[in-house]
Amino acid sequence: MPVTVVRFNLVEPGATPASLSARYRAALEMAAYADEHGITTVQTEEHHGVDNNWLPSPFAFAAAVFGATRRIAVTVGAIIGPLHDPLRLAEEIAVLDLLSGGRLVTVAGIGYRPEEYAHFDVEWKRRGKLQDELLETLLKAWSGEEFEYRGRTVRVTPRPFTEPHPLLLVGGSSKAAARRAARLGLPFFPSAHLPELEAYYKERLVEYGTEGWTMMPTAETPLLHLAEDPDRAWAEHGEHFLHEARTYASWQSGDITSAVRSAATTVDELRAEGVYRILTPDECVAQGLDNLVLHPLAGGMPVEEGWRSLRLFCDDVLPRLGG
Repeated sequence: MPVTVVRFNLVEPGATPASLSARYRAALEMAAYADEHGITTVQTEEHHGVDNNWLPSPFAFAAAVFGATRRIAVTVGAIIGPLHDPLRLAEEIAVLDLLSGGRLVTVAGIGYRPEEYAHFDVEWKRRGKLQDELLETLLKAWSGEEFEYRGRTVRVTPRPFTEPHPLLLVGGSSKAAARRAARLGLPFFPSAHLPELEAYYKERLVEYGTEGWTMMPTAETPLLHLAEDPDRAWAEHGEHFLHEARTYASWQSGDITSAVRSAATTVDELRAEGVYRILTPDECVAQGLDNLVLHPLAGGMPVEEGWRSLRLFCDDVLPRLGG
């Protein structure tokens, strides 16, 4: 059976506090519905200071999802590691791991927006060193043993639920990220389908004498929306997908590589591109994808349209996927 994911970043351009609150509550209800119907993962992420209200606090959202569900995993992919206090983050992840019974997956990247570093007065040029410190501190902190941290002896409690520690992956699209993951013996999560980088990571595992694995996006991982009439849905709601695509495009340049990368400037171009796809249930099954990523509230999608998509997926697609 394919991996099934429902993704939330809670974007809503021009939101009022009331409308954004309604969107957050709807996302939690959708997560509970997805859990009841056998979807495997909720995915969320972290961005700061974005005018369209992109979710800045993925762990708070994850905690709410865990409180509303029993089985579904939550992948926070990715956090911007250098923006977090290492000891505080170790505590937060440990508590979430205990609360969820081991259902939290954290992907730690370094981000690609200098504005976010400025937002927290963190030096952009030190991001690599800060990421090293963060990852090393998390692994030491979760051991439950005392260790030296910034010139003093500390011990972090409580111990997490998962042994030897909560699932932590290193994200990125650079050789530096792959080396960092290999050196620490952590799994590597390339930000796109990058076989050469995966091979480089495996070479570094041998060099460092560590063990690890990759969780790399497949060559084709589109963001999906289900509709009985895709033409209607594109005409009425394509602007929401375009908004998200253009937001991503404004952040990505040079050697930044992402599974969500679009050059579209119009809804028609976006539809032809295939990064975002609106499909009927039959079309969705026929795609034969290994990873089905549903994005029901993309770009400020109306909540009622998001529910239509999710229900179609759960009622008309999941029963035909073999599990």
